[in-house]
Amino acid sequence: MLLLYFLPYISGLSSFPECRGEDSVTQPTGDVITTEGGQVTLGCTFYTQDGIYLFWYKQGSNDHPNYMLMRPKYGFGDNAADFKDRFHADLDTKTNSIPLRIQGLQLSDSAVYYCLQSVSALKFHSGGCLRK
Repeated sequence: MLLLYFLPYISGLSSFPECRGEDSVTQPTGDVITTEGGQVTLGCTFYTQDGIYLFWYKQGSNDHPNYMLMRPKYGFGDNAADFKDRFHADLDTKTNSIPLRIQGLQLSDSAVYYCLQSVSALKFHSGGCLRK
């Protein structure tokens, strides 16, 4: 059984004229097709001049974005209770990336995944659906 993952374009604080700055987050756009039980890695790169927190959110069909995990630029982060076992993200300050790895893929993993740099001022661009 195949799962289809759509990665929307996401932007951080620099998308708002009133919040223009040097910080940015970029996710590749497009579909990722894989199989149930497999593993997938979703990419995310960032640029920041300050120590900042990076987040991953999951938005299922007809749902709002749900917090998955947080990683600070320095130090340790946490995962929400529903995302502790199969969801992993390591922030790499050398490559300025925080890829999300999902193991043991399940149909319920079908969703739009957002990588965010800050939750104080964000703009979610329209995305697509993950579907079977």
